[in-house]
Amino acid sequence: MRVVAYNIKSSEKEPLAVANRKKHEITLISNPLNVDTAPFAAGKVAVVVTKEDDLSAQVLHKLAALGVKYIATRSVSTDHINLDAAAELKIKIAAVPAAILNTKTLNEIAAVLAEQTIVNLDSWQGNSCLGNACVCSKSCDRGPVDFLNPAVAKHEH
Repeated sequence: MRVVAYNIKSSEKEPLAVANRKKHEITLISNPLNVDTAPFAAGKVAVVVTKEDDLSAQVLHKLAALGVKYIATRSVSTDHINLDAAAELKIKIAAVPAAILNTKTLNEIAAVLAEQTIVNLDSWQGNSCLGNACVCSKSCDRGPVDFLNPAVAKHEH
């Protein structure tokens, strides 16, 4: 999957590369996502963001026009995302389930966030449910995805 990850800090590069294992073609950008940097997503299917990125309706419309279908946030919260606009544009959203961070130390969190981001991308690529990572307006009858064992039944969401 062709992906652009915005707002990447130097400390996030290695954990993301290790978690990815060269499965997805990820472009890393240190700039935050906003209306001016949205064009970096041209030709990408997914974007990876943080809670500091601008995911207003205006930015989401730009991303959708560029062909973006998926947004994975490296945060538990989705308050920074206009979920109504995303639903209208049929952009699927994934967040990090809070439960997977509860038992982690600060040193482990970057690796866990990176692993969950890649699991989300893998699940989208395989048309699989994201379980607890899914942020959408539809309920899913599949159980939650265990990010250490992401095998789930394939279905349309």
